[in-house]
Amino acid sequence: MVEKALFTIFMEGLFLNNFLLVQFLGLCSFVGVTKDVKSAGGMSGAVIFVMTISALVCYPLYAYLLVPLKLEFLGLIAFIVVIAALVQLVEFIVRKKIPALYRSLGIYLPLISTNCAVLGAVLLNVSSDYNFIQSVLFAFSAALGYTIVMLMMSAIRERSTLVSIPTAIRGLPQAFLLALMLSMAFVNYFWVIPV
Repeated sequence: MVEKALFTIFMEGLFLNNFLLVQFLGLCSFVGVTKDVKSAGGMSGAVIFVMTISALVCYPLYAYLLVPLKLEFLGLIAFIVVIAALVQLVEFIVRKKIPALYRSLGIYLPLISTNCAVLGAVLLNVSSDYNFIQSVLFAFSAALGYTIVMLMMSAIRERSTLVSIPTAIRGLPQAFLLALMLSMAFVNYFWVIPV
């Protein structure tokens, strides 16, 4: 297998295979937390931490423990346990250090453990046969891509409170229409750029 360049992996995680707008992973927090920029930024920071550290922990766990013992079938369970433990750590830190952010994120902070974007990053690392550096880089770039989209969406949603929107599309329908427009922009713009 030909190894991908690190820049290519970074751009794939950031734009070309953006988890929110191209692969549609992690939409629960995308729709729920993007009502204001502060909450979206806090959630994005937590996702960056959890996604990057989970790649750091899950790669050696899979490559040096599960594969040599021929226990690859336990990979999914092991990844979920690692991610859940990291989310508990983040939740504990945010609750103690930034209680206002903890209250604003509400139920969405513990839901990072079931966020399919975090699990998707780890599973894509395994299925793509990335080495350690590539795995961590892909997870970090995917988390940055998640952050960019979360902040864009929250800024648009905050601004949209200043205009008159028909009652029929306020709230969730408006969020999905905005996500549709952002998704079309990402797909149409970034698929033409050769990497």
